[in-house]
Amino acid sequence: MDDNDPQPGERIGDNIRRLRGRALTRQELADKSGVSIELLKQLEQFKRNSASLGTLRKLAAALDCDVSDVVGKRSGLPNATGDSAGVIAIRRALSSVDELTGTAEEHAPIELGDARRAVTYAWGSYWAGRYEKLAVILPAGIADLRATQRAAQTADIPVASELYARILWATACTLVHLGHIDTAWTAIKDAHAAARLGNDPLLEATLRGSIGWQLLVQGRHDESRAVVLNAAKDVAPVGDVPTAHLAVYGSLLLQAATASGREQKVSLAVDLADEARSIAGRLPGDTKDYEVNFGPSQVAMQLTDIHVSSEMYPEALTAAKQMPLGGTGLTQVSQARHLLDRAAALTRLGRYDDAYKLVDTAEKVGGEQWARHQSLFRSVVAELLDNDRTTGLRELASRIGVRG
Repeated sequence: MDDNDPQPGERIGDNIRRLRGRALTRQELADKSGVSIELLKQLEQFKRNSASLGTLRKLAAALDCDVSDVVGKRSGLPNATGDSAGVIAIRRALSSVDELTGTAEEHAPIELGDARRAVTYAWGSYWAGRYEKLAVILPAGIADLRATQRAAQTADIPVASELYARILWATACTLVHLGHIDTAWTAIKDAHAAARLGNDPLLEATLRGSIGWQLLVQGRHDESRAVVLNAAKDVAPVGDVPTAHLAVYGSLLLQAATASGREQKVSLAVDLADEARSIAGRLPGDTKDYEVNFGPSQVAMQLTDIHVSSEMYPEALTAAKQMPLGGTGLTQVSQARHLLDRAAALTRLGRYDDAYKLVDTAEKVGGEQWARHQSLFRSVVAELLDNDRTTGLRELASRIGVRG
């Protein structure tokens, strides 16, 4: 492992000190990032174990790395067993050279029905936060569906290509959550290329939206917004269109809103979210098409997130009140993420007991695997540890690898 790769479970201060190394003094990093020298000193001396998302992004930009590197999110899946499972196996499947070695024929294609089931199972595991299961099924799934696409005859090429795109898309999303941004970028670009061989413009537009999400994760906020708005323009609904069409379009607008919020362009973010809300109003309720969740619940969730990322915490809690009762339109991990956003807002407002209750619930809803790989989860728990040392909180921190 490279010396600049953070070890899962390290404290933020450890990571900052290692990442700046001998290239930057603490004062130089403070000047370059705009983060106070006092806060840097507290982090590096472990007097504080957390920082706001805005601060983490400034530090990551100054250190020329991802936020995941600063908080120590990048990780593998040590419970995956054998050479055919895990992040390394996924990377090997994505960078296959079987055609160059003359062994492509050794991997047999599968029936399209089996391919559909494989894709459905992969996405079901993703939405349930079962990353260790994905580490087992994705390497073989990628190889199976690539062989199926290559072997497809004329009439089946579009369908086989779209199924291959969907398994690569699930792979890309999984890798983002594990902090392997570069490999995820390879997967999503390959997914988009495969989708363009299909006949479904909504799938192609949705994958451009996923490219925008990855740009967002990389901190390329203006490019993210430009990509998703361009995709939205290409599928803008005219007249009466199916629900799935509205959902894809509205979701792209909401992604553009999120990118604007990350860029601290809050007014633009709110305007785009309002446009998305008007589209949601044309739907019968919350929907899920093309692995995209869209509707009133998603709008409320993203508005909350926009305000949290802009460090407007009272506004975030107000936006959260727009969530339909129970938030039943959200997937399991999305419900957990919304709870986490609310917990972050409460933490920054000093309401630590309320925040801990939400963090504890978020872990139960999203699952320990999901929680362990969430930068914000780790940051909020670390901040709570600075102010509360109850047994339950310390046990939670230990489970997800946060050291107090």
